[in-house]
Amino acid sequence: MASKPTFVTEEGLQKLKDELEYFKVTKRKEVAEALKQAKAFGDLSENSEYDEAKNEQAEVERHIAEIEDILENVEIIQANSKRSHVTVGASVKVYDFEYQEEVTYTIVGSTESDPANMKISDESPIGKALLNKKPGDEVEAETPGGLLKMEILEIL
Repeated sequence: MASKPTFVTEEGLQKLKDELEYFKVTKRKEVAEALKQAKAFGDLSENSEYDEAKNEQAEVERHIAEIEDILENVEIIQANSKRSHVTVGASVKVYDFEYQEEVTYTIVGSTESDPANMKISDESPIGKALLNKKPGDEVEAETPGGLLKMEILEIL
């Protein structure tokens, strides 16, 4: 399926593996039990519980396939290593010209994105704008909130 790598930290990789295990072992059993109970109600042609359980089963299997696809194309990123330019895994201190403040972002792969904690995806507008830049560079990112202008102060 996917051919481009998905960047994750060691922690993110373990989280994906744990999630896959949960869906394969626990969630599949729950759905199988729901299907069994729904079948006990009889006539499957008008059995909404059965339809709901089948839909949930399809969603679980889709999610399992999605995680397996990510794991097949995973690339581990090393956090906290000194870099001369912004890469996935780097923390970047920038000066935001609009708000006139310093902000620190950590660039992560899409599966670990957590904007509330300043972990932004390498595929996000800000992440894309920062990648491969170095301290002193000024960058612009077209975000849903408008154009964001920043200067890279430091790669942490």
